[in-house]
Amino acid sequence: MDITKATPLPVPADWVTGTTRLANVPGAPEGFTYFHVEFEPGARTAWHRHPRGQLIYVTAGEGLVQRRGGPVERITAGDTVWTEPGEWHWHGAGPATGLSHLTLQGVDEHGDSASWGEPVGDDEYPGA
Repeated sequence: MDITKATPLPVPADWVTGTTRLANVPGAPEGFTYFHVEFEPGARTAWHRHPRGQLIYVTAGEGLVQRRGGPVERITAGDTVWTEPGEWHWHGAGPATGLSHLTLQGVDEHGDSASWGEPVGDDEYPGA
């Protein structure tokens, strides 16, 4: 048996709105990053995209996700979300519920797993 303790990581303020916790999950295949993310109610990412796409697996709570130009969609524990490479999107908790999920995303030739855009404003976030 091999146990590795979670490694909390700082979350840059321009990546999120609200209280969010991020931890590296060991064991990602070469060329990928693997994270556990917890959002307090109302917290969400800024608009962002991943060069090799992103897989999100919701482990607890309820949240929201939106691709640019699409509707805001509800996600709950057990749901899986795939965003295509380069697809602008955001995700986070619902206005009154927390959300936890695991993410797996590939890195590009420079080692970057995401490009960050503008915050998701209250005018875009349902229930704010």
